[in-house]
Amino acid sequence: MDELLDAIAALVSLVSPEKVQAVAARVRRTDASKAATALPSVVGTPVASTVVEQLAAAWQNSKVGSNELALMLIAASHVYAKAASEQSTELVWTGPTTPFVSARRTEQALLQVINSAEQSLFITSFVAYDVSTIVKALNSANDRGVAISMLLELSQDHGGSITFDAIGKMRTLVPAANLYAWRDKADPFSDGRVHAKVAVADARMCFITSANLTGYAMEKNMEAGVLISGRVIPKLLEYHLQALVDTKMISLI
Repeated sequence: MDELLDAIAALVSLVSPEKVQAVAARVRRTDASKAATALPSVVGTPVASTVVEQLAAAWQNSKVGSNELALMLIAASHVYAKAASEQSTELVWTGPTTPFVSARRTEQALLQVINSAEQSLFITSFVAYDVSTIVKALNSANDRGVAISMLLELSQDHGGSITFDAIGKMRTLVPAANLYAWRDKADPFSDGRVHAKVAVADARMCFITSANLTGYAMEKNMEAGVLISGRVIPKLLEYHLQALVDTKMISLI
């Protein structure tokens, strides 16, 4: 049965719900022994045909009837489409590109998160400077009523590890932002740094990246990340960041 379930999962993740419906309709009119020749013609690509052939082989090795398999296909397709509509993930990349993989740029992804915010926005970074487009977007978010929170690394003069006061600079550039620092660290984290680079808007969209809030990270460095839309990971990330505030693990500056 696992072989058949795996084949169903492979098919519904590869072809459209309409194609799955067509395969299910053909399955209802087909005996398992004839599936290898009857089913592949329903789909239109060699890759999809190969997956359908695997489905046919797995079906022959099972005791599942035609109607039962058709219903399994339709149910799996519905669940997959619903899950995909509730959360999507995009690759984000800055630096050298290739003609083989398409990816969003770091600055584009971060601006999308900021510009999508309607109520709340939380951003963390190790350093922040020389990001005029991001600063402009943050101030625009504030103008439309978004509550902005930012967690940044402290300067060496304030007990942190960077050579300049990124928090002070950001206070000047985005006056309305609530700025946080990781000051009171428990023993296991005494030498820790704010290396997380994330942005989350309204618990429904987040960007997780290697990029700091710097011009080089937006334009020149080799940086990678993922842009996630939906209610699972963005919600968990926002709840975690807010819990750091509520438990006073990070403090308002």
